[in-house]
Amino acid sequence: MKNKNVRDMSLKELAFYISDFLCKNGIEAVLTGGACVSIYSNNKYLSYDLDFIIQYFRDKVNVGDVLAKLGFFEKAQSFYHKDTNYFIEFPPGPLAVGGEPIKEISELKSGALSLKIISPTECIKDRLSAYYHWNDTQSLEQAILVARDQKINLGEIERWSKKEMMEVKFAEFKNLLKLLP
Repeated sequence: MKNKNVRDMSLKELAFYISDFLCKNGIEAVLTGGACVSIYSNNKYLSYDLDFIIQYFRDKVNVGDVLAKLGFFEKAQSFYHKDTNYFIEFPPGPLAVGGEPIKEISELKSGALSLKIISPTECIKDRLSAYYHWNDTQSLEQAILVARDQKINLGEIERWSKKEMMEVKFAEFKNLLKLLP
């Protein structure tokens, strides 16, 4: 991927590229949001934005300056590149879903590159949070896509759902999972 142009990168390849580059430049960030659904569902859902939550800076580093080295420019709090339709955002932290911090961060490898990403279980909790609190049925569908393709901890999702006082909506999610082939 090192010699690959941004124009030719898939969302997953770009996520690895950006995550690794940020880390090498003193910025520790974790991928969250719809891009995780794309990665965990093997693109059955396609996101065009990569949401990274910054965990910490090792030095006084400006994210915009770091991304500019790769040809990205900032516009309206997002970062764009002339050679791709994907864009990068940095929502404010902390890394949390509903009323509690994210508990499990995965580190994926692709050759020499690494990507810190919320786990499949945390990704489902993130999507269910939108369904639970805003009745976003597209987010429910995304949670199902991840559950279909990944190993998840359903007990953890149930525990968290109870804490969010969303047992009824969790039961709906669980019933939909039973319908999966």
